[in-house]
Amino acid sequence: MEQPHPLELRVFPIRGLPEVRPGDDVAALLDIALRGQGTPLVAGDVLVVTQKIVSKAEGRIVSLAGIRPRPEAQAFGEQWDRDPRQVEVVLRESKRILRMERGLILSETEQGWVCANAGVDASNVGGGDAVTLLPVDASASAAQIRRGLAKAGQPDVAVVISDTFGRPWREGLTNVAIGVSGMNPLRDYVGQRDAEGYDLRVTVLAIADEIAAAAELVMNKLDRIPAAVLRGLDVAIEEFDHRRLIRAPELDLFR
Repeated sequence: MEQPHPLELRVFPIRGLPEVRPGDDVAALLDIALRGQGTPLVAGDVLVVTQKIVSKAEGRIVSLAGIRPRPEAQAFGEQWDRDPRQVEVVLRESKRILRMERGLILSETEQGWVCANAGVDASNVGGGDAVTLLPVDASASAAQIRRGLAKAGQPDVAVVISDTFGRPWREGLTNVAIGVSGMNPLRDYVGQRDAEGYDLRVTVLAIADEIAAAAELVMNKLDRIPAAVLRGLDVAIEEFDHRRLIRAPELDLFR
């Protein structure tokens, strides 16, 4: 189905969110912040929420004080000047280790993502000896936020949970979608014709990843803004999750 081309997109941050703690209702906090800054959601919006606050609210925080690293983690940490306890947590969170070298652990997570350090992160965890883990099911987390906002009186909008990933062949990191609720994460142009009349055969855009990357531009890693809204795409509500974004191993040149 041909998608309408938006004339203008707007991306704005959600400010005023407090430090999120285990057990907090992320949807309620977002609703209060949106109304407080005078920007309630409208139909067709996409809400982007960073993985970090979702993981905090869901208690996906591990204190390194109680972690006893296995010999492999101890040796890798000592060789590459990494905390062996954090290496141990990465190994525990990995469904499969693809590569361990030069201080980097490339692994496949239970959700199916191939990423560095299984998504284990020590940044913005309030200081101290703690790391956050990825949500158990980020799409389920997105769906819960979506339901909570609708219950609070906001319109039903798509929700994307974002995280920062590296990319093969290219320097630099970018935000991608690791959880999706209420939208198709892919935009398929196969079978359509471009402006020159060429039949598109393989063009499938990861629209959810593009939305996550756009949202990061107004959130900024240093500004403690963990959520944003993209307006203007008028995304139709469709029931999909993140699994369409995961490439099958038999089609993946890196596995």
